[in-house]
Amino acid sequence: MRTLVIDTATAACSVALLEHAAVVAECHEVVGRGHAERLIPMVASLPEGGRADAILVDCGPGSFTGIRVGLAAARALGIGWAVPVRGYSSMAAIAALGEVGCDTMAVALIGGHGELFVQRFARDPLAELSSLASLTPAAAAAIIPDDHVFGSGAVELVRVRGYGVAHDRLPRAVDVLVLPAAFAALDPRPIYGRAADAQPPAAAAAVQ
Repeated sequence: MRTLVIDTATAACSVALLEHAAVVAECHEVVGRGHAERLIPMVASLPEGGRADAILVDCGPGSFTGIRVGLAAARALGIGWAVPVRGYSSMAAIAALGEVGCDTMAVALIGGHGELFVQRFARDPLAELSSLASLTPAAAAAIIPDDHVFGSGAVELVRVRGYGVAHDRLPRAVDVLVLPAAFAALDPRPIYGRAADAQPPAAAAAVQ
């Protein structure tokens, strides 16, 4: 049973081909932008063009564009190969790698408009302790008590709070090996974490 993992929700563009609990091959780059140009060549560089029996894709939160690129590719390959497509959350993927001895933790990812995506987790077993939220660093600092903070926004959150340990980290496709099965069975649909920046004309007029 081979699984192709696609992770383009953040600044990283990452793919992995897994067989049961073993890594067949992986490719991981921090690209910032340009996921659409990099993703398909990365998949094609995997053994047998990344062909798998199932596909697992990061649904977000993160970059609106990156999320859409990954989901579109996963769905297209799923149709072409006639294989199932499942999803997982960026937040859970990062939390699953929490340090030993850390009973609770927070994940903070850089969002849009100066905000952070934040969520709290218990480590063992992995469990959500709060809902996903998009907040300013100051607002997040007021509600996140955990000493350990993981993710691309960890340094900023710890700086604003004035205490804690920051673990700067982005999701990596191969790391889903440590993600509990229940967290890797989401419907493959976007987890944006906040409202879209652009609105249809009718919706924009309604809020004016």
